[in-house]
Amino acid sequence: MTKCYGLIGYPLGHSFSKAYFTEKFKSEHIHAAYDLYPITNVDQLLPMIEKLPELCGLNVTIPYKQQVIPFLDSISDEAASINAVNTISIIRKDDKISLTGWNTDAPAFEEQLISFAGGSIPAGALIIGTGGAAAAVAFVLKKLHCNFRFVSRHPQGDDQISYDMVTADRVNQTPLIINATPLGMFPKTDAAPLFPYHALNANHLLFDLIYNPAETQFMALGKQYGAKVCNGLGMLHKQAELAWNIWQSDFFIS
Repeated sequence: MTKCYGLIGYPLGHSFSKAYFTEKFKSEHIHAAYDLYPITNVDQLLPMIEKLPELCGLNVTIPYKQQVIPFLDSISDEAASINAVNTISIIRKDDKISLTGWNTDAPAFEEQLISFAGGSIPAGALIIGTGGAAAAVAFVLKKLHCNFRFVSRHPQGDDQISYDMVTADRVNQTPLIINATPLGMFPKTDAAPLFPYHALNANHLLFDLIYNPAETQFMALGKQYGAKVCNGLGMLHKQAELAWNIWQSDFFIS
C-alpha cells in the first residue's frame, strides 16, 4: 500500500503543497503520494482518516489550524503554546488511530525571519491578523524578544489594536510589519491589508506569509515606499521539510 500524505483546508486553490511534495517524492525516489483534501467542515476530519487507511500524515491550513485541536489525541508543547496546529501525524496500531498535532510554522518562520532580517531582529513589530498563523508568528517574536502588537478588526486585550490605530507615527516606530492574513492570496490577488503604506521607508521590513502570488499587493506597496519585502515561500519549504521529518519519525506523544 502506497503511503499517502495530504493537506486539509478550504479552499485549497492557492496551495503549492501537492506540487512540492510530488516533486520531492519523485526526486528522492520515495514511494508515496500527496493529495489535497478540501474539507468544508472540520467534522469531516476523523471520518476521512478512517476511510483512508493509507493516510499517514496531514498538513493543516486555513481555516482549521485551531479548529482541529479538539479532534487530536495529543499535541506538542509548541503547538499547545501557540494554540494552533499545522501538521498532524497519524499512527495506526492495533486497530487504533492516534493523532498528534504539531506546529512547524513557528520554527520555519523563525529561520526565515532571521535570514530576512540579516540576523538582527527589529525591536518592534506589527502582526496583521489574529489567526493560527499570527499566533505562530507571535510565539517566535516573544522568543526573539521583539515587542509586537496584533492588528485586528475586533481587537481584544492589551496586545491588540484596531486598524485605525495604525497611524503613521506608530509605523515610523515599528520596523517589522507581518501580514498573517489571507488578504492578497490567490485568486483574490488585488486585495491588501488596510495600512498606511505611505509611512513606510527603507528602514522597514515587510514579511507576507502568503506565497501565492510570489509578490502580493502588500509587498508591492511596501516596495513602492522603499521597504524590504519577503514572501512566505521559503517558510513553506522549511515547514514542509519539518513536517516530513515528523511523519517519518513514527513518534507520538503519549
